[in-house]
Amino acid sequence: MSQKLTLTVNGKSVSREVEPDRLLVQFLREELGLTGTHVGCDTSQCGACTVHLNGRAVKSCSMLAVQAAGAQVTTIEGLAAKNGDLHPMQAAFKECHGLQCGFCTPGMVMSAVDLVQHHRCSSEAEIREGLEGNLCRCTGYHNIVRAVQVGAAGMKQGA
Repeated sequence: MSQKLTLTVNGKSVSREVEPDRLLVQFLREELGLTGTHVGCDTSQCGACTVHLNGRAVKSCSMLAVQAAGAQVTTIEGLAAKNGDLHPMQAAFKECHGLQCGFCTPGMVMSAVDLVQHHRCSSEAEIREGLEGNLCRCTGYHNIVRAVQVGAAGMKQGA
């Protein structure tokens, strides 16, 4: 039996009828067409599905859509400025070549923003540890770590 779900996604109020077993990642991708949130492993191991829920990074494949009722959700599509300018972390990933195939990139960026906003991440070791729940099969993580450092500086500069 479906139930009404109301939440705010990327600054816009959204209401839909959803099945109680619908995952948040499925809701975002299939109901709202926000396909930047990727499904990688379906087991909360890879981080490709990371979004922000009330300002904190969560893996959207491991929570039900109804658990987000009343919440604020930000996806990779909602991270850029309204005028289209990239978020400093997005720009840093582009500038530092912190991606190859791009599949993990949305989750990496969302996790990196959370890392900078809510955790200590000044050293390379701290960044690597902070991104531990995000897997990339293409890179050696060197450019990703550098992108987080550059993105952190850009976020602090823009704050």
